[in-house]
Amino acid sequence: MESDQSRGLLKLALILALLGQGASQMMSDFEMCGKWIHGTSGNLWFDVSKGCGNITVAANETTLSIQGRIMGTCENSSTIPVTLGKGESPFCVYWEPLLDLLQVEVRGENHTLCKTSALQQSCCSSLSREDNAKASGTFGISNGSIKGDVMEERLQESYTFFGNPEDCYKDLCAEHHAQLIEQLALRSGVIGQVDLPCAHVSTKKLEEGFQGLKVDIQAPEKKPLGNEPPPVSVWLPPSLVPSEEGGATVVFTYYAENTLFQGPEDRILDGVVGISVENRVIANLPDPVKIVFHHGPVAKNESTKCVFWDTKKDPTNVTWRDEGCNTIRRQEETECRCDHLTYFAILVELNPGSPVDDLEALTYITSVCCAISLCSCVALIILHTKELRYSLSEGTKKPSIGIHRNLAVALLLLCTLFMLTGVLVNVASEGVCRVVGAALHYALLCSFAWMAIEVFAAFWLIRQVMDTFPRLRVLNALGFGLPALLVVVFVCINDVYGTRAITPSDDISSPYKMCWIKDTWRGTLIHFITNVSFSVAVVFAGLVMLSLVLQMLLTRKEWKKWITFLSIWGLSCLFGCTWGLGLLLLGPPSRVATFLFCIINSLQGFLLLVRYVLLEWIKKRESARRSISTASTGVPILPQGSKTQDQGPN
Repeated sequence: MESDQSRGLLKLALILALLGQGASQMMSDFEMCGKWIHGTSGNLWFDVSKGCGNITVAANETTLSIQGRIMGTCENSSTIPVTLGKGESPFCVYWEPLLDLLQVEVRGENHTLCKTSALQQSCCSSLSREDNAKASGTFGISNGSIKGDVMEERLQESYTFFGNPEDCYKDLCAEHHAQLIEQLALRSGVIGQVDLPCAHVSTKKLEEGFQGLKVDIQAPEKKPLGNEPPPVSVWLPPSLVPSEEGGATVVFTYYAENTLFQGPEDRILDGVVGISVENRVIANLPDPVKIVFHHGPVAKNESTKCVFWDTKKDPTNVTWRDEGCNTIRRQEETECRCDHLTYFAILVELNPGSPVDDLEALTYITSVCCAISLCSCVALIILHTKELRYSLSEGTKKPSIGIHRNLAVALLLLCTLFMLTGVLVNVASEGVCRVVGAALHYALLCSFAWMAIEVFAAFWLIRQVMDTFPRLRVLNALGFGLPALLVVVFVCINDVYGTRAITPSDDISSPYKMCWIKDTWRGTLIHFITNVSFSVAVVFAGLVMLSLVLQMLLTRKEWKKWITFLSIWGLSCLFGCTWGLGLLLLGPPSRVATFLFCIINSLQGFLLLVRYVLLEWIKKRESARRSISTASTGVPILPQGSKTQDQGPN
């Protein structure tokens, strides 16, 4: 009984709250305006009753009259004196069938003729003109119009309109008057709840000194069974209403009819929740609002995502966005943490991004191979450092050894950061993740840069471009300095580095996260400008260099085929040609190509160590049989008449 009384009280408050707002602020179903040509004095006379028939608006020298049968529950007849001056007075008749509210505005003064105590389920709406009568004298209505469209400019004595009976509740939900329902509740100033066929509206008062509030929202006309959780639970943080601003009224609206909010390509899971605070725009909250949607199990090939509808951007177009909202997925529930208030929902993604097949296996294999490469790079750095010291003690110059060592350093940094990024993303803050993502990008660019320098050094050796080779400090500026400059520029651009989620195709609700370039339009643009373009350039240059080396090897008949094969294989690792497998992944990737790309490139440090060991073994074996000059750049043969090792890179 108390529940019915509270609902009735709120319904009454919803109606009364609008009465003082002025008819021009309402969403009226009927709006007829004109100019009343009258004498020096007059009055407003009306006689309306319930039903659905005709309503006539007429005027003469002394009286503006409204008479007819269109009301839901109101029956009223009276005369209201109005202040007039001789001549003409603008007037409008407003009719809102849902509220059973009839108002007349004369010379800017609003007169309420009928008001009701409940929302109307049966309405007389869609009033259309049936007839109008010309004025016989000089008094009447001129420039009669319907919602701004002029019906007749000439002087008329009366206009008659005919209504049609309709289900107001049904129309309210079908036409999706979400903001109207919300505004009615906000203006009521009464704490309570009301159920419509498509929505449950609950109004709560936040007192001064508000310290947070948890609210469970039920579906319209539905109560939880036993321990069944409510469809939605909402937590409002204390920062929602600062203490210096006093209390506020909050309206929660739950729409079970989510089809009202979704387009042909959207699939909303369960209901839609709207949250509004009276006379406040809530945005950029330091502590997020938490909305927990309790739902059943979600298929493994689907994923949930918190989204919101920005009504201020385009109230007529429901476009779901996710800015300012974080999604936390749990078993049979999804929590949305958002820094603003509007309409929230859970969007089910059938194909979020580009799901990756065998992601768990690829992640494991890549991590193991990177660990092997990391140890191999440490060994390479030690071996090349000893070799460099020996050459300096012998008074020979071998700058190519320094190039090999710096490539090993870049790969060591790349493997280390790649192995750590999946761990740090789960334990570190977003700021730390941005730093790690930028460092990982720097390591990748350094690796590409030193592979390109390896190609340059090999070309210099074979073609004997000049007598002197560029100093190592110049190459260091290109190999380590240029990538650093690029990454610093990218760091200055917002929304580039941070958490990146890679979705597995077998369970897209559990993505693999890493600190890397973010999946935004800026991040995607930078990825293609740097990573894709740099790798393509390195691979192309490496293949050109390989063709030159192969052509030279084929002219040396004394070399065995297996030595030629090892030479080409070693150079392909040194020049970064193995990254060319990534070009096979730009289209629909095959499983074989994906695994080969991950395995070979994550083992690049190990393959370079194997190449180094094989070259040392070949040099010792062949030096016992013949005198052959070899080069540690991967070119085991120097052209006839080439300079000795101490005069150029090797």
